[in-house]
Amino acid sequence: MLATATQTAYRHAAPDLASQVDWPSGLGTRFAVCIDTEEEFDWSAPLSRDSRSVTAIDALPAMHAWFAQRGVPLTYLVDHPVATTPSSIAVMRGLIADGVTTIGTHLHPWVTPPFDEVVGPQTSFAGNLAPALEAAKLDAIGEAIVAAFGVTPQIYRAGRYGLGPNSIALLAERGYRIDTSMRSGYCYTGEGGPDFGAIGNLAFWCGPDAAMVELPLTTIYTGTLGRGGAGLYEALGRVPKGRGLASRLGLFDRVALTPEEMPLDAALAAIEVALDQGLALLNFSFHSPTIVPGHTPYVRDARDLAAFYAWWEGVLALLASRGVQPISGRDLLEATHAPALASPARPPLGGAVVGACSSTG
Repeated sequence: MLATATQTAYRHAAPDLASQVDWPSGLGTRFAVCIDTEEEFDWSAPLSRDSRSVTAIDALPAMHAWFAQRGVPLTYLVDHPVATTPSSIAVMRGLIADGVTTIGTHLHPWVTPPFDEVVGPQTSFAGNLAPALEAAKLDAIGEAIVAAFGVTPQIYRAGRYGLGPNSIALLAERGYRIDTSMRSGYCYTGEGGPDFGAIGNLAFWCGPDAAMVELPLTTIYTGTLGRGGAGLYEALGRVPKGRGLASRLGLFDRVALTPEEMPLDAALAAIEVALDQGLALLNFSFHSPTIVPGHTPYVRDARDLAAFYAWWEGVLALLASRGVQPISGRDLLEATHAPALASPARPPLGGAVVGACSSTG
């Protein structure tokens, strides 16, 4: 049995300016849509190894067609239940047959062998696992994806954004070229997870020999005090009702680029801010079970599902009006590793063990 010792409260250090990715000049401003493609489970209940149902995957073709009609390629980051269940394998094979759709990896440790750890909040963050166990689970999901879809995954997102001190090096050893696990400005130390408070929205080189690119999930701060960023968000969290009051007064909001729990008007304002700031890549995300009512807290009924698509209609219209083009996972891989875009030879991204911060999600 592998050792399962855990690491807690890991803060990912801010990258230095020299490690930021300089995108190819002809790329322009782009947006990516990366979907956490996973099993269904009760988000309000303790995690269980038995929660492996993937019935929501059957709804993906209709959603996929909706985005395809609007010219938006999708990147599906699939986890072990999806990559090992015959019905979901068949669906995903149909989606990637277009030659544009990209398959990457999503790791939920509690449903990915080997099952040597005790299932719980801390071990749900893969980066908390002992290196040998985290590596073994990465091997298991990687091998399952190759067997199911005939592709070697090169884009990764940890479930629950659970990167740890060993994760990037382990990914690089397995041929991954892009990680998109870091959620800019978010902190999960209250649950035993990582702290991304020092991580901004710009892509950067990381890992051994700076061989990998980190594409953080985009988080934008809006309002008249928006320049206060993660530091102000943290400070407001220490004031009773501080964040809610600042939001209601139009002073400050933290907006992640996702249709899940982020109102359309807030997302549109955030996109305008991001583009005015010159952000070259906007990284959107959501969970695959969200497209079937009742599987996540974000879409509970048909009305919520209609709002989900209305959110995307509004977002895509704004992006088109601002000349922002979509980009596939395949093109991201090509762009980040173009010959003219050689990575700088820099030490691995570091981090430190820290105390819990007040912003947990």
